[in-house]
Amino acid sequence: MDNRAEVREFLMSRRARLSPEQAGVPAGSNRRVAGLRRSEVATLAGVSVEYYAKLERGSIAGASASVLEAVSQALQLDDTERAHLLDLARAADGIPTSGRARRRASPNPSTRPSLHWALDAITDGIAFVRNARQDLLATNALGRAFYSPLIGDGGRTPNLARFQFLDSASRDFYPDWDLFAQMCVGVMRAEAGRDPHDKGLQDLVGELSMRSEVFRRLWAAHDVRTHGTGTKRFVHPVIGEVTLAYEELAITAEPGHVLLIYTAEPGSPSAERLKLLASWAAEHPALR
Repeated sequence: MDNRAEVREFLMSRRARLSPEQAGVPAGSNRRVAGLRRSEVATLAGVSVEYYAKLERGSIAGASASVLEAVSQALQLDDTERAHLLDLARAADGIPTSGRARRRASPNPSTRPSLHWALDAITDGIAFVRNARQDLLATNALGRAFYSPLIGDGGRTPNLARFQFLDSASRDFYPDWDLFAQMCVGVMRAEAGRDPHDKGLQDLVGELSMRSEVFRRLWAAHDVRTHGTGTKRFVHPVIGEVTLAYEELAITAEPGHVLLIYTAEPGSPSAERLKLLASWAAEHPALR
């Protein structure tokens, strides 16, 4: 991915979405651009118009932390967007994320026995490991049953993004499909900023861009997000609708890999349905 283009399009998209009223500057008349003018962002950030224009053209290499913070505040970036801008600046400077060389993950971390022991120890919730490319690498027993519409009968590594945008079954599985699509692309955008040289992620973006108009539109918006924590609704073909809370945890042994755990509120209908799913999975050995 072209770092200069990424910087340019990200900054322009953030400027375009911010109105003069939101930024507290006079709207004036004869505005020919959506959102703020470059000169207004420069004034809010305390830099010259020429310097901000240089940043927005993608020349972010060498920009100081104080300047990047000032631009972040001027554009009213949230924490995830601010981190994304810093990641893009590090990439332009040739500095790996977090300032140290990123340890290359093992070719197939899902073969590590201790990882499966940890997943299998989680019996009342859905647990799985995914990488930055949205590959579903390992799951616990309940996770295999839950994600059976995605995993299917095997073959290549199941991928959450391909399922989201290329499999019609995802629209049944995700009742809030549009929201899930935005979240998926936002997470991928953030990952691309952290590691712009990940060829596997670049190839996935290229594939989805060619095959999905919705993905192309969302990718062009340059929105970023982190997963973190929250709740989601699903409609499973066996147990019906469930509302689950999720927590995302980084796996330090495998940089770029995360563990996600979905649980239901104790005593809720969703919790009862997860128990039903566990019973169903026990009757289907292929899912164990």
